[in-house]
Amino acid sequence: MKRAILSIIFYVLAGSLLWLSTGCKQQQTMNDQLQPPDAEKKPEELVIHGDTRIDNYYWLNQRDNQQVIDYLEAENAYTREVLKPTESLQDSLFHEMKGRMKEDDASVPYYKNGFYYYTRYEEGKQYPVYCRKKGSLEAEEQVMLNVNQMARGHGFYHLTGVAVSPNNKLVAYGVDTVGRRKYTLHIKDLSSGKIYEQTPEMTTGHAVWASDSETLFYTRKQEGTLRAHKIFSHRLGTDPDQDREIFHESDETFNTHVFKSKSDQYIMIASTSTMSDEYRYLSADEPRGDFQVIQPRERGLEYSVSHYNGHFYIRTNWKAQNFRLMKTPVGKTRKDHWQEVIPHRQDVLLDQAETFKDYLVVSERKRGLTRFRVLPWEDKNRGYTIEMDEEAYAAYLSDNPEFDTHSLRYVYSSMTTPPTTWDYNMQTREREMKKQEEVLGDFNPDDYESKRVWATADDGRQVPISLVYRKGMKQDGKNPTLLYGYGSYGHTMEAGFSSTRLSLLDRGFIFAIAHVRGSQYLGRKWYEQGKLLNKKNTFTDFNDCAQYLIERDYTAPRHLYAMGGSAGGLLMGAIVNMQPELYHGVVAAVPFVDIVTTMLDESIPLTTGEFDEWGNPKKKQYYEYMLSYSPYDNVQKQEYPNMLVTTGLHDSQVQYWEPAKWVARLRDHKTGDHLLLLHTNMKAGHGGASGRYEALRETAREYAFLLHLEGIES
Repeated sequence: MKRAILSIIFYVLAGSLLWLSTGCKQQQTMNDQLQPPDAEKKPEELVIHGDTRIDNYYWLNQRDNQQVIDYLEAENAYTREVLKPTESLQDSLFHEMKGRMKEDDASVPYYKNGFYYYTRYEEGKQYPVYCRKKGSLEAEEQVMLNVNQMARGHGFYHLTGVAVSPNNKLVAYGVDTVGRRKYTLHIKDLSSGKIYEQTPEMTTGHAVWASDSETLFYTRKQEGTLRAHKIFSHRLGTDPDQDREIFHESDETFNTHVFKSKSDQYIMIASTSTMSDEYRYLSADEPRGDFQVIQPRERGLEYSVSHYNGHFYIRTNWKAQNFRLMKTPVGKTRKDHWQEVIPHRQDVLLDQAETFKDYLVVSERKRGLTRFRVLPWEDKNRGYTIEMDEEAYAAYLSDNPEFDTHSLRYVYSSMTTPPTTWDYNMQTREREMKKQEEVLGDFNPDDYESKRVWATADDGRQVPISLVYRKGMKQDGKNPTLLYGYGSYGHTMEAGFSSTRLSLLDRGFIFAIAHVRGSQYLGRKWYEQGKLLNKKNTFTDFNDCAQYLIERDYTAPRHLYAMGGSAGGLLMGAIVNMQPELYHGVVAAVPFVDIVTTMLDESIPLTTGEFDEWGNPKKKQYYEYMLSYSPYDNVQKQEYPNMLVTTGLHDSQVQYWEPAKWVARLRDHKTGDHLLLLHTNMKAGHGGASGRYEALRETAREYAFLLHLEGIES
C-alpha cells in the first residue's frame, strides 16, 4: 500500500514538464524526481491589536499578476503529473457516473398562469433546455431558452433567474460567463424570439415583473465587494442607465433582493443580515408607487414574509429561538400587531411556511428529521403530519406556485432512495409519485443500507452521523470511509441520495455525514453553538465523529478520509491542524482557510455581511479567537494527511488565493512524504465547472485521488 503512494510521489518525469521560472522554483534532483512548485516568499507584515503576523504568501492575491498565474499553472501541472497514474481510473469513473445519468431527462412539469413549465436535457448536451406547454401536457412544446445554444463559445456559462411576465409573452433571465456571479440581465420576446438590446449589468441575475408586464424590478451588485445593495426598476425597451433606483441598502452588513409574493399581489424587497431582517412591500399593480416597511430592522430580530387573504404571514424568531409563525393584516404590519398562528416549540425548528387557498403547510425539523404539517384554514385543529419512513433522509417542499389547489408537491430522498417527486392530495391524504430519478445500470437500492448513529462530543453533546454502505459491510476496522461535513451558516447537510457516490460505495467505501454544530440539524441552538465564539465546536464535533467511527470499528485512521467545501473547507483545514493523525486523506474544495486576513478586508466579497457569523476581527476578542483556529495561521511543523485542494480563479465567495496561500504554507511546514496537491480551475468560480459533464470530471478526479490512496486502481 505504502509503495503505491510512494510511486506517485517519486513519479519520474520523462522531461515533459517544464517548470515556469516566475513565482516558483524548480527543485530538480539528480534522479529527475517530480518535485512540487516552491512559492516564492515575500514577507508581508500584518499588524493589528499590537500583534504582528508575517504572511510570506500575501502576494498571491494579485489575480492580474502574471507571476501569480504562472504559479497556479505550475501547481496545476504538478497535480496533473502526480495524478497521471490515475488517469485511466478517472476516465472510468467519469464514464461510470455519466452512465448512471438519464441523459435525456426532464423535470416534473408544474402549472402556472395557463402553462406547464419544465426543463429537459438532451443526450450528450451539457446544459438544460427551458420549455413550456400551453394548457395541457399534450400541447405543442415551446422552447423558451436552449442554454446549449446560448453557451456556445463560452468556457463557462451559467443561466439563472428565469422569470416569465404575467402576460406570458416575455422571459427575463440572468447570464454569467465568467463564474464571478456578476450577471447580465436579458429579456426575450417569446413570440418573436427577439432579445432586447438593453441589458442591465452587474445584477444578481434574478428579476420580478410587475402586473403590467412592462416593469421589471432587479438587484444590482456593488463593484468589488459584490454585495447586493440596490434595487432598480426597468421599463421594457428603455436604456438601463435611466433605470430608477428604488432602494439602496446602505448598511454594509446587509444584502438586499427583490421577489414577488406567491399571491402575485405584492413586490417584496428583503434586506437581510445574519441576525436581522427587514421587508418592504408594494402592490404589483402600482409599480411606480412607494414601498412600505413591514417591520423595521432590529438587532437579533429575524423574520420572513408570505401573503395570504389580506394578511402577511411571518416566520420569526421574536421571543422564539426555534421560530414561530405569526400573522398581521396588510397595513398594520408592525410586530405589536402580530398574532400567533403556530407557537414556538423547544424541540421543533420551524423551517418554512407555504400558503394555499384552503391549507397552510409548514416544513419543520424535529430531532434532525424533516416533516410536513398540513393545517386547514377553516380548522387548524384538524391538522395532520406527513411523516417519512426511513431513519435518515432528506425532504423538502418543491415547486408549489399554484394557489388554488389541494395538491402539495414535495421531494423525498434518502441515502439509498433516489430523489422522488410526490404530489400529495391534502384533502384525501393520498399521494401520487410523479417521478423518481432514474439511475441507469444495475443499481438496486436493496443492495445498500443506511442508518443514523450518535457520537459523543468532548463536552457530552450527542452528534448525529448519517451512514450509507453496501449491505454485508463488516465492522472490522478495515472499511475505507469518507466523512463529509460543513457546519456553518445554519446550513444543514441533508442525508440525501447521490448517484455519483455509488462509485465509492460499490468499491467498498462507507460514506458518512457528520451533522456538526454550526448547522441547524438539531434546531437553532445547534447552530448558535457552532458560530462566533463557539466556532471550535464545529471542528471538535467533526473529529469526535471520526473517532467514533474508528472506535466502533467502522474504519481506522489508515482508511479514513474527510471532505468539505467552502466553509466546509475551513472545517477541513482546522481538523488537520488539530488531529491530522485521524485521517489518511482529505479533499478540501474551495476552502475558506485564511479567515482572519479575509475578515479584516472589507473590500472582499461577503466580508461585511458575515461579521455575525464569524466575528469582526477588528475587535480584539474575535481576532484572538479566530486566530486560534484559522487554518492558514495555524499550519504547524507536523505530518499532514494526503491532501487535494481545489479552487477557481474567479471564485467570488472564497478567493482563489486562500487555498493557494494555504498550500504554499503547508508545503513549507509539513513533514513526511504525504501528497499535497492544488488544482485551480482557471475558467470557473465557486461552483466549479458549469456543464453537467464537466462537473463530473472534477468529481472523478477527487474520487480517483481517494481510491488511489486506498490502493483501489479500478
